Amino acid sequence: MIRDNRRLRTAFSTRQYMISRDFELYYYSDINLNPVTPHAHDYYEFYFFLQGDISLTVEGVPMRIQPGDFLLIPPGIFHFPTICDPSVPYRRFVLWISQDYCTRLMETSITFGYLMQHVITARKYSFHTDVFDFNTIQTRLFSIIEEIRGNRFGKEAEAALQVNSLILYLNRLVYDRLHPVSCRDNTLFENLMLHISENLGDDLSLEALSRKFYVSKFHIAHLFKDTLGVSVHQYILKKRLEACRCAILGSTPIGQLCLQYGFSDYSSFYRAFRKQFGVSPKEYRLMHLTEEDIQ
Repeated sequence: MIRDNRRLRTAFSTRQYMISRDFELYYYSDINLNPVTPHAHDYYEFYFFLQGDISLTVEGVPMRIQPGDFLLIPPGIFHFPTICDPSVPYRRFVLWISQDYCTRLMETSITFGYLMQHVITARKYSFHTDVFDFNTIQTRLFSIIEEIRGNRFGKEAEAALQVNSLILYLNRLVYDRLHPVSCRDNTLFENLMLHISENLGDDLSLEALSRKFYVSKFHIAHLFKDTLGVSVHQYILKKRLEACRCAILGSTPIGQLCLQYGFSDYSSFYRAFRKQFGVSPKEYRLMHLTEEDIQ
């Protein structure tokens, strides 16, 4: 699940101010890190925890964080990490975003500021992610770093688009958790889509969906066809393939991964993946990982 792309790592720096006008992204991996004193920033700090045994103190309150957690530290909030076990690698992404950049984003859509306002108001700084969201966030962060370090035409614009997309993804993630969907308050179709997204590894056959929602399987089939223009099977297949595509860059064996996301066997997963993305699962992994990563 955890991908460690060594070539994208950044040497740790004690610098606590931004050089860039808009955003900076770092991928750190340290052992025996020197103690970090309490500090605050004049920018927003997104912190994505991958590995290690640490406690993070925010506003004087220590929190044990787990792999897959992410935190948002607003400007002016004092915080510092404590290494509980220095023998375990301390790996994390750190994304700094200036207040001015956030303001400009919110001028395009207030949606970009939902998470920031929630953190400031509720004083809740940490959020846990499931396997799917964790892999999606991790893949997006590596993609941003690769874009920033690359030499392709328009890399600054592409990196900004990817950062904006990540921020929107995190806002939606937190909003959806704070506004759970109930069957009484939403349509059958919306609840079906939510159930599928949250249970990709389970039985999602028409028969199983019919039992879950107490409607005929024929009604469900027609609902998807009329609304999306595709069958239930096609929709679920694409959702599972996308989940696998995001997770495939981690360390989980591909054969195990496809079963985790609901494929009955590797051969059917292989055919579907190759048809959808034009390469085999193994080829896709090799295209995105260095030799050091796959050893």
